Amino acid sequence: MTRPFPEQTVLITGASRGIGAAIAERFATVGMNIVIHYQSSHEGANETARRCTALGANVMTVSADIRVKSEILRMKERLADHGFIPDIVINNAGVSQYGLFTDLSEDEWDHVLDINLKGAYMVTQAFLDTMISRKYGRIVNVSSIWGTAGASCEVAYSASKGGLNALTKALAKELAPSGITVNAVAPGPVDTDMMAGFSTEEKEALEREIPAGRFARPDEIASLVYYLSLPESGYITGQIVGANGGYST
Repeated sequence: MTRPFPEQTVLITGASRGIGAAIAERFATVGMNIVIHYQSSHEGANETARRCTALGANVMTVSADIRVKSEILRMKERLADHGFIPDIVINNAGVSQYGLFTDLSEDEWDHVLDINLKGAYMVTQAFLDTMISRKYGRIVNVSSIWGTAGASCEVAYSASKGGLNALTKALAKELAPSGITVNAVAPGPVDTDMMAGFSTEEKEALEREIPAGRFARPDEIASLVYYLSLPESGYITGQIVGANGGYST
């Protein structure tokens, strides 16, 4: 069987758990070189790596604070030293923040925007040189339905994902002549740790609003990310692709 990604490498940020770990495992099923990025969840990253290795992938874990350019450049150098030069970058790392806008501190705002938006900008920029020289690359940003619809009591998170959507559309136009696609996946509620801030009653109420009657599974989001990363998806770019079970706001 011909592999869809011959000798290609994928970098997934925030891959120690949740959607990021599911994305890594999806790519592992086709035997890719996989870079599992994490910031502090060392054991989680190692567990993801063990599962990916068992599926037949070549795996490397790497830690970096994606808010800090020098750490990203060190990560890039380390990957290059081991022959892991990404053809595909999945900007998945993200954090949420719940609370009234009137209570939102500047530090909280900066924390969310720095990871969710600035981090995607700096990681993408760091690895573009090789993609441009090869005239090939795939960039997929993990956004959110709240980036287009907005969410009450999640203003910083919504703003960060809205910015990520705009980055996706603008960068897609800039990089299309270089054979590089840039897309975003915008899930509705997903059954991950990010939902931990909701009570059982709040989760049940939200599920009732979703036509599919449930939250997405991480592997369902991973399958969409995988599809947008395929070589044959080269004419899909600048898109914000929803995965929300019919949920709209």
